Amino acid sequence: QVQLVESGGGLVQPGGSLRLSCAASGFTFSRYPMSWYRQAPGKERELVAAITTAGGSTRYADSVKGRFTISRDNAKHTLYLQMNSLKPDDTAVYYCKALRGDNAYWGQGTQVTVSS
Repeated sequence: QVQLVESGGGLVQPGGSLRLSCAASGFTFSRYPMSWYRQAPGKERELVAAITTAGGSTRYADSVKGRFTISRDNAKHTLYLQMNSLKPDDTAVYYCKALRGDNAYWGQGTQVTVSS
């Protein structure tokens, strides 16, 4: 059974940091490019960051460049998102996604709230 389980979300003050994790199972994790998406109330779901299968290449939305870092540990079947210098506009539900060919898998999401 395919599973993607996000964790690490929570309430943080502006300027703070969080590290999100996505634990994968039920498919060949190392063969799938991975990504993080987020969706805030009243807004469309947007791509935040993406990473290639071995972690050799990454890309980011302009709004998070220089603040967020995507990484993966294929031996642990886990995807990460390090989030620094958080802003209120980063408040959203963050989702982990695996996509290879016609196979697409999504996690359940984890809430990140940036507020003072």
